[in-house]
Amino acid sequence: MGAFGHYLSAHFATLRLEFWGLLVGGLANGFIYAMVAIGYTLVYGVLRLINFAHSEIFMSGGFASYFVMKAIIGTSVPSGLASVGLVILGILVGGTASAGMALLLERVAYRPLRKRHAPKLAYLISAIGASYFLFNLAGKEFGRYNLSIPSPYINHTVFTIFGANVQMYYIVILIAGVIMFVTLDRIVAKTKLGRSIRAVAQDAETASLMGVNIDRTIALTFIIGGIFGGAGGFLFGLGSGVVYTMGFTPALKAFTAAVLGGIGNLRGAVIGGLILGVAESFSIAFVQAAFIDVVAFAILLLILLFRPTGILGERLGRSA
Repeated sequence: MGAFGHYLSAHFATLRLEFWGLLVGGLANGFIYAMVAIGYTLVYGVLRLINFAHSEIFMSGGFASYFVMKAIIGTSVPSGLASVGLVILGILVGGTASAGMALLLERVAYRPLRKRHAPKLAYLISAIGASYFLFNLAGKEFGRYNLSIPSPYINHTVFTIFGANVQMYYIVILIAGVIMFVTLDRIVAKTKLGRSIRAVAQDAETASLMGVNIDRTIALTFIIGGIFGGAGGFLFGLGSGVVYTMGFTPALKAFTAAVLGGIGNLRGAVIGGLILGVAESFSIAFVQAAFIDVVAFAILLLILLFRPTGILGERLGRSA
């Protein structure tokens, strides 16, 4: 067995020993990636565009929840029902702030261009400009250093799986993610709003002729994507803190997850997020921590080369 064979053998042994712990952590990260990926895939579905300012929508939710948690919790450590209420409040605050930011972005950066039938490149430039503006505004107003969100619960090991510790943080992400994803899936599949979103994604012109309000549907799509991005910003901030640069890497990974699952497909975004989170976590057994982010982008490159439509494939439609 050569040197490379010994390398693989040793690192696969490490993976076997740490499998369950890496799986739990990977699934937690995957749920956050999936939340952010929902925003990308929704906007792409109705506009056929990538919202490159979604990273700042994610960031705005993190900062909004930070200020609310700081004002309510301070230096105390809540427990019991108070913790449950504060987690729900943090998700609602983060989601609401990001939804407002997403709606503002749609009104300022996208809608005027749609009304003028601007070329796709104009949307891209507008989104990048909005992202850069919000990025620097947050750095100026909130400081350029990491801020820790006061924890609304005591982060302890709740139980173990084959020796792997499952912390309260992971359980919060799991419960929040499952509830939000199932709710959105039912909304899109069963409600009038969901039918409008699917109709616009399939054929905006025909949907308009059938009485669908295109502007309202697109605005609500941005709002829903913002809610998920803001909730993800709060949950991410609980583990890593908030800073004006916090949206860049998670958003790029979420975009990778959306492409992996099939951008334009909601269930694909969730599947892609979970797969990416687990793959990234397992890579810890093979590469140094500094190279973990490279794994996500290597996956993106491979997807684009060999299966650009993703696992579930996109749902094709025309631009709104």
